[in-house]
Amino acid sequence: MLVLDAGNALFKSSTSGGDPKEKERAGLLLELMDATGTTAMAVGARDLTLGTDFLTRSTKGRKLKLLSANLVDAAGKPLFSASTVVTVGGVKFGLVGLSPEGPVTTQKGVVGRPPVPAAIAESRRLRTKEKVDVVVVLAAVPYEAAVKLSQESGEAVDFILQSHEGRGQGVAQRNDFAVLVPTGERGRQIGQLTLSVGGKGPFVDLSETERAQQGLKILDSNLQQARQSHAAAKDEKNRKMWEETIASFEARRKALALQVEAGKQGAERTHHLSYIQLSSSVQDDAEVKKRVERIEPPGSASH
Repeated sequence: MLVLDAGNALFKSSTSGGDPKEKERAGLLLELMDATGTTAMAVGARDLTLGTDFLTRSTKGRKLKLLSANLVDAAGKPLFSASTVVTVGGVKFGLVGLSPEGPVTTQKGVVGRPPVPAAIAESRRLRTKEKVDVVVVLAAVPYEAAVKLSQESGEAVDFILQSHEGRGQGVAQRNDFAVLVPTGERGRQIGQLTLSVGGKGPFVDLSETERAQQGLKILDSNLQQARQSHAAAKDEKNRKMWEETIASFEARRKALALQVEAGKQGAERTHHLSYIQLSSSVQDDAEVKKRVERIEPPGSASH
């Protein structure tokens, strides 16, 4: 299992609200992320609330790596590692971090360079120099920038885990080669991306194949009803209407059948996205709960 965070995890806002507990809260989150085996986190806008020095101090000596391929200081020097490489289950992963473009309001001189070219350059380096099997970009950038990356990265990137606006859970989408994955919001979900890595080419979405199979079943039932209605039609106008409906259903059925077949052919290289909802049905860790409630007491506005 490879545990990752797409960023924007530590603070509730990108600017400090003066809450005396916000530093303690962020420190606890980093400690627990490290304890649960999180390999890497992108540095997002809501992680820079107290500046880069706080992040550097708080992660010193931890296994968790903070990544940003485009965040630099006033002299143009990178503030964090652009990427890291880790092998899990015999698969070599290249992990790239991205921060939002533009000046960081909480720290003078710190700026995020254009994220898309930075991510593509580092991903290509990982492919050619490090010979990684899978490239994952932890994109703590606006959704539009993540979509642009998925469209322009070619075969350099396999997965883009996006976090910025708190868009919530959703379905993975492939715009070209790379798959853009929503990561949930406010720590309320854990996204689980199950991979089968073998062969070449883009990853096939098993969820899409499942949806196509379900769609085929529904469409076959609708086709049968439409054909019965066509056979029972008494006048030419109604018969023509049902003929057009049947033709439309058959075209849609052909497209869905191709999706199902593509899923079968790409079985060596697949992904399946699901979410674990962190609701009351998930048991609390008693010690962690105590520490959280010391920072945010039950009934308080921040709890």
